[in-house]
Amino acid sequence: MKMWKSVLAATVIALSASAAHAARTDLVLGVVLEPPHLDPTAGAAAAIDEVVYANVFEGLTRIGSGGEVLPALARSWEISDDGKTYTFHLQEGVKFHDGSDLTAEDVVFSLDRARADDSTNAQKALFAAISSVEAVDATTVKVMLNNPQGSFLYNMGWGDAVIVAPESADGNKENPVGTGPFKFANWAKGSSITIEKNPDYWGEPVALDKAEFRIIPDAAAAIPALLSGDVQAFANMPAGDALSQIQADPRFEVVIGSTEGETILSTNNGKAPFDNLKVRQAIAHALNREEIIAGNGSGLGTPIGSHFSPGNAAYVDLTGTYPFDPEKAKALLAEAGFPDGFDATIKLPPPPYARDGGQVVASQLRNVGINLEIIPVEWADWLDQVFKNKDYDLTIVSHTEPNDIGIYARKDYYFQYDNPDFDAVIAELDVSSDEAKRTDLYQKAQRILAEDAVNGFMFQLPKVGVWDAKLEGMWANSPVQATDLTGVHWED
Repeated sequence: MKMWKSVLAATVIALSASAAHAARTDLVLGVVLEPPHLDPTAGAAAAIDEVVYANVFEGLTRIGSGGEVLPALARSWEISDDGKTYTFHLQEGVKFHDGSDLTAEDVVFSLDRARADDSTNAQKALFAAISSVEAVDATTVKVMLNNPQGSFLYNMGWGDAVIVAPESADGNKENPVGTGPFKFANWAKGSSITIEKNPDYWGEPVALDKAEFRIIPDAAAAIPALLSGDVQAFANMPAGDALSQIQADPRFEVVIGSTEGETILSTNNGKAPFDNLKVRQAIAHALNREEIIAGNGSGLGTPIGSHFSPGNAAYVDLTGTYPFDPEKAKALLAEAGFPDGFDATIKLPPPPYARDGGQVVASQLRNVGINLEIIPVEWADWLDQVFKNKDYDLTIVSHTEPNDIGIYARKDYYFQYDNPDFDAVIAELDVSSDEAKRTDLYQKAQRILAEDAVNGFMFQLPKVGVWDAKLEGMWANSPVQATDLTGVHWED
């Protein structure tokens, strides 16, 4: 009897130890913004990709953690000698989350839908070079371009270019059906979005069985959620003044990385008085980037002078184009016909870089005579009023789409900027594949935007990643606006 009890006790201890050391398979991540919906092909909000990119939806290609183009639903491809035909070979055995098979026809549908006249794709320009898409057979797709496009494979890795099925596409906003390693489980509006492991995934299975994206918009709620263990990770944390406290806590890993987020004082160039170059130049001279960075919620960021990431090899430092000079700003306003300044509004969405940074910007502009009425808006309202309907004077937002300087050539874009010289540079860039030439064109484009003071170019948004020290696989940088969980796992 004693021996039996000893064996039983040893077994219980062994099982307990095994359970204690078993790796977790669930994860709760904090996110600042709730997405307006969950269809990356029908919305501009970065919060959509933050949840579904690479996790729920996949494209022909994908962007890796270093910004490189990788195979995804296309296992390989060939490019014709003239650079105008791409032949993609699809992975075999791929199923959508509803059990239907992925075929070449789904790719044709997705690309034709994205470029159609009635497309609601926020990045429709990504598909403008496509002349036709053809299904050669069930697993082969041929895409013909009007002209060579050096960024085509990169463009196909954006969240806006993911592949969807005609049977489920219309329902993807509320019930996303993709091909990814996770499938949609639940959306508790205003609270959280949950995804779970896809047992029928065609590729390498993920380590996590479930991941919950919990919506926590500010540091006041984020800090206690992290410290209590209710949330184990923030890919982009609104840490505020508590960042140093978290960095000193051995339970957490803090990684300050880079993003593609050009944080700008977006300006309505199509509305008086902001259609006046001297007014925009005055605003540029009124902005003290260092003060704005210090007051942006994190105190982190890299000053920029145009719409381009400092991490890109083609970056030009143009912060000196209109240096901080309040007296010069006042003189330019007088030349523009506003010797006593003027009143305007600034609409600020929820992120701390906007709400906190906006207070600093308003103070700086007030010093030169521009009196701003601060209007806080929720994210959905910002998308409707500012981005869609162009109903604004000024706003602050971080443009996190990768390598997106071409947005300034879009005639219907919310900046309402129009410069034929800039358009010509972007048009040439679109058909150029030589890297040296592309670098030269990128630099020309940056200089034109800086000189035209299209927007108040402030700083590159840092990526403040904070997570449990036992969590592995979170991205240090954000080359795309996503929280890719495909390689995330807990240490044993």
